[in-house]
Amino acid sequence: MKALIQRVSEASVEVDGQRVAEIDQGLLVLLGITHSDGMDDVAWLGRKIPALRIFEDEAGLMNRSVQDIGGSVLVVSQFTLYADTHKGNRPSFVAAARPEHAEPLYEALVRHLRDALGASRVGTGVFGAEMKVRLLNDGPVTVELITNSE
Repeated sequence: MKALIQRVSEASVEVDGQRVAEIDQGLLVLLGITHSDGMDDVAWLGRKIPALRIFEDEAGLMNRSVQDIGGSVLVVSQFTLYADTHKGNRPSFVAAARPEHAEPLYEALVRHLRDALGASRVGTGVFGAEMKVRLLNDGPVTVELITNSE
């Protein structure tokens, strides 16, 4: 699994012109899933994301997590994180898991995050939908987490 995490002041997702989720300060998580990913990967990310210390403390150091600041998380499925661009100019997405494998893992990660942070603090896009994602990147701070199954 790959999670591209952006520290945000705010973020939202729209599907068909309707806002389906929005958060204020917190993390936007773009999640990519590959064929070999499983529940161990979900559990690792489910522990790592809420505890990731990328928010500043009183001294201006990145010592606080989204849990510490009472922030929120917005999770958006992003199969294009597994784009292969080595040959030609058109990306190949064969490394991205098929929806029947990826969607249950995506949903499991959302459950892990809701268990850790509370359901009201975790929003989602719509799996497999064409989405418009808006964000105000804070910093900017962007961190990539890749699980061990890679």
